[in-house]
Amino acid sequence: MVLEYIVIIIYSISLLLILMYAIAQLNLLFNYLKARKKKDTSEKLDFSNPKEIPFVTIQLPVYNELYVMKRLLKNIAKIEYPLDKLEIQVLDDSTDESVETTAKHIKEIQDKGIDIQHIRRTNRQGFKAGALKEGLKIAKGEFIAIFDADFLPQKDWLLLTVPYFKNENIGVVQTRWGHINRNYSTLTKIQAFALDAHFTLEQVGRNSKGHFINFNGTAGVWRKECIYDAGNWEGDTLTEDLDLSYRAQLKNWEFKYLEHVETPAELPVIISAARSQQFRWNKGGAENFQKMMKRVIKSDNVSLKTKIHSLLHLLNSSMFTCIFLVAVLSIPMLYIKNEYEHLKIYFYVMSFFVVSSLIFFICYWHMYKNIYGGGFKNFIKYIGAFFTFFSIAMGFSLHNTIAVLEGHLGKKSEFVRTPKFNIKTIKDGWKNNKYIKKKPSIHVVLEGILAIYFVFGMYSAFVVGNQGGDFGLFPFHFMLFVGFSYVFFKSVFSKA
Repeated sequence: MVLEYIVIIIYSISLLLILMYAIAQLNLLFNYLKARKKKDTSEKLDFSNPKEIPFVTIQLPVYNELYVMKRLLKNIAKIEYPLDKLEIQVLDDSTDESVETTAKHIKEIQDKGIDIQHIRRTNRQGFKAGALKEGLKIAKGEFIAIFDADFLPQKDWLLLTVPYFKNENIGVVQTRWGHINRNYSTLTKIQAFALDAHFTLEQVGRNSKGHFINFNGTAGVWRKECIYDAGNWEGDTLTEDLDLSYRAQLKNWEFKYLEHVETPAELPVIISAARSQQFRWNKGGAENFQKMMKRVIKSDNVSLKTKIHSLLHLLNSSMFTCIFLVAVLSIPMLYIKNEYEHLKIYFYVMSFFVVSSLIFFICYWHMYKNIYGGGFKNFIKYIGAFFTFFSIAMGFSLHNTIAVLEGHLGKKSEFVRTPKFNIKTIKDGWKNNKYIKKKPSIHVVLEGILAIYFVFGMYSAFVVGNQGGDFGLFPFHFMLFVGFSYVFFKSVFSKA
């Protein structure tokens, strides 16, 4: 009976933490809906007055981006901004043949009179954070715009973002990510679904109430003074963007999020790329929780509500651990429920926690409706998209839980870049991409075993109890089976 009670306690705590996170998301939804009704009254720099136009440095941190460098540089060269107030730094840590082709493209742009420099380092110390820090030493700009290699800002991007720095308290202007290959596959659709929720509900919901948000590593502009005041880039976590964002806001710098400015980018099209990206983001989130938790709690200039949202924000990735525990323990709980009659009241209370899923369903509907429109047909499509997303997200829960645990335990690992493909349509080739990870992780075997485990969970629904079975958890176990099967088979038998 001791083991049963341990299972019950862990299961209950995990459900409670998920509910707390869901309530925080609901609060962000209310903030988001209120914010959309407000008109932006921000003061802006007057670009008709040459004296108000500041000098801007665009930084492009790249590493072995053979397939997208030409596209990136061609796009950046089209940016509309006074050439005497603009410089471009290509922070190139590459170790392959892309170095030569990049140099050639840069020379072509230089010949057009654009100030663009090819900056190389002798080592990758600090990875992306180290490259940004190195470029900052010689950057001429008062403001630093940053784009990853897969991003394609519109030509008026600087004209839409830099004017917001009229307010001298603003340290960062962040824009919303778009997705040029959203409908390429099921994998890209679920990634877009998750990112759309972050870039609408979460970023607007937090920013509109003055809670901490994060610079998303790309598609944003920093005030150089803010970077230095916050302590500059540090490479001790895998999400250097989240780290610097929190250090800046703890020093009272304000962030401005622009939902209306979309910056298109390419989503990973193969599951190994998505796995490496998810691992880096989730581990980095846990690392930053460990790094920032005490600073946030002890800060005298941060409200209690902002502290709560900040801690939950930093614990975002840790929710995968709770989801994984609830998933794995749900089958033993099914047997415990039907074995111990005196626990019936407890299980009635536990059934209340289905409200967490309902909250997520409502929150994400508003995000989906904002992008695709309302109406009955779109709502039906949303139901399918929601359950597909949730199933596959749960299928990633083991992988992401391992990342989170490594982050909390302080295990260091190398910054693994996400390979880019320059793919827009299903007809585009990808199999010859030299950056594809060939061997799946050993964790994939465990994901296959978990798929079988949840088949057993569905079978158990038919055999437990004396009343012809217990099917309350059957839909949950079916979604878990689908999610883990998808991740397993895609990881083993397919690259896209």
